[in-house]
Amino acid sequence: MAICVSGSHTLFVNRSNLKTVAVLSREKKMRVQYDLKQGQSRNFHELPSGLSMEVIVQKGAKKNTNFEYPPLVFVHGSYHAAWCWAEHWLPFFSSSGHDCYAISLLGQGESDSPPDSVAGTLQTHARDVADFICRNIGSPPVLVGHSFGGLIIQYYISNLGSDELKEDLYPKLKGAVLVCSVPPSGNSGIVWRYIFSKPIVAFKVTRSLAAKAFQTSLSLCRETFFSATMEDHVVRRYQELMKESSRMPLFDLRKLNASLPVPSVPNCPFEILVLGAKDDFIVDAEGLKETAKFYGVPPVCVDAIAHDMMLDVSWEKGAEVIFSWLNGSEK
Repeated sequence: MAICVSGSHTLFVNRSNLKTVAVLSREKKMRVQYDLKQGQSRNFHELPSGLSMEVIVQKGAKKNTNFEYPPLVFVHGSYHAAWCWAEHWLPFFSSSGHDCYAISLLGQGESDSPPDSVAGTLQTHARDVADFICRNIGSPPVLVGHSFGGLIIQYYISNLGSDELKEDLYPKLKGAVLVCSVPPSGNSGIVWRYIFSKPIVAFKVTRSLAAKAFQTSLSLCRETFFSATMEDHVVRRYQELMKESSRMPLFDLRKLNASLPVPSVPNCPFEILVLGAKDDFIVDAEGLKETAKFYGVPPVCVDAIAHDMMLDVSWEKGAEVIFSWLNGSEK
């Protein structure tokens, strides 16, 4: 069963007959709310565990063409939630004809929290994404993941293959886009490179992310996620939303790193776009190259844009690269 929030009511949607029933408003998890844009709706997908994941949906504009527009499913990284895609990229891609679904992983955004100290593991997050696709998406989607969300998608991809059991658990994909993604070996290599080659950057990244200093320092928040030209009031708005987006860590990083690298995927049956940002403060050029080499594709690096490509001042640059890739991959 899916749950849809509209205005002050929560709607439970029975997918077998598409009837809706209004019930009392669902308790809000974030003290700072993200206001949806026109054409967007906030839904809640119930997992087998009984916990529900927030999903922001924006259906694709109808096009008078025989061209097939695959659905797009977006997966965020640490300190973010579904709202980070709803700001710019959901309107952009839905206007191009794609049905768009942005997921908030457990313990993030308006999603429920598991009874643990962390939101999950690489395996459980990937399975939650797979469960959503299996029960809600009618045709193979393109998965789009940012930062640690990209690593989750990499694990999803590693479970696709000839094994029929795995295909039942992990629905087939049309393609995948890894945006400023943590590489297959994790972020430890990036950290060590920064320590030896850029110790000041290493200190800032650690202070910003591990110590969560980005939540209180506007300048550090900007330097970590955005371009220097982003105005203070915009950085402040995103900073407040990021503070509220993550009630618990996505992973236990020590256990995560012990489980890496993700398994390789020989003869991947679909195309993968590895997309990076020239001004990324978190994922360096070597990390981008590692991910691209792992999948045997050339990396695409967008100039004059920072780690949060989907929110940054020039957000349309990355969106247009993906749009062109989507058109090419459909031919």
